[in-house]
Amino acid sequence: MKELIVISGKGGTGKTSILSAFSSLAQNKVLCDADVDAADLHLIMNPSVIQRTDFQSGNTTVIDKDRCTECNLCRELCRWEAISADYEVNSIDCEGCGVCVNFCPENAIDFPLSTCGEWFISDTRFGPMVHARLGIAEENSGKLVTLVRQEARKLGEAKNLDLILTDGPPGVGCPVIASIGGADAVLIVTEPTVSGQHDMERVVQLADHFKVPTLICVNKFDLNLELTRDIENYAGKQGIPCLGRIPFDPIFTKAMLQAQTVLEYNTQSEAGREITKIWQRLSDNLE
Repeated sequence: MKELIVISGKGGTGKTSILSAFSSLAQNKVLCDADVDAADLHLIMNPSVIQRTDFQSGNTTVIDKDRCTECNLCRELCRWEAISADYEVNSIDCEGCGVCVNFCPENAIDFPLSTCGEWFISDTRFGPMVHARLGIAEENSGKLVTLVRQEARKLGEAKNLDLILTDGPPGVGCPVIASIGGADAVLIVTEPTVSGQHDMERVVQLADHFKVPTLICVNKFDLNLELTRDIENYAGKQGIPCLGRIPFDPIFTKAMLQAQTVLEYNTQSEAGREITKIWQRLSDNLE
């Protein structure tokens, strides 16, 4: 089974819209939304949830007032100043390091596992989908990314599917690292802006570090033709295939408002035709 990750150096380049369009062209695939911090593929896919599971990771400190003797050692040891004068723990400030738990002389501090979010297995009009929702201000998104990718592979293998189409997170942080490791190919969707080019180069370096084959496409290429050429020249020097240029088109927004892919909304648009060509070139690279 092959896995294609669609990512971007920055948010707003159109990667989710492009991946959703790919989902209407690809056969025998499972969809995976690994952008767990700000998942939005479900807005287009309109999934019907079949299975819902809590995601637990990390621990939360809880002081038992009945056992606590208020010796103040925990407050002295807490470098995050997460414990108040009346021995209440601020869950936002607490980093879950466990120092207070280990050194409490009365064993008055509990350290339960935290429920950080949920992950789902769903049906969509384009096939099965694995996705997740991380709680507000919760951490461990890298672990949740790894989990949804693993579950997508299990689901694909159980259904004898050939491809995992994964919508990855933007940037170069822990969630991105968790999303690209072991992938068969990474498609970087960039745009011809200074930040778009800069952040694309950072993602290229990251993918190269993990030895993941990289491909590039330029969305909204006609906003700045000079920067588009600079991006393509950079890709050429790095030996990275540039699979195509997608023009700026309000159809992206119109399709999203209707919870449709670009190709569902209008199969004859110039943007849709270019996405189809890019998918054909992608398929050749995945074979």
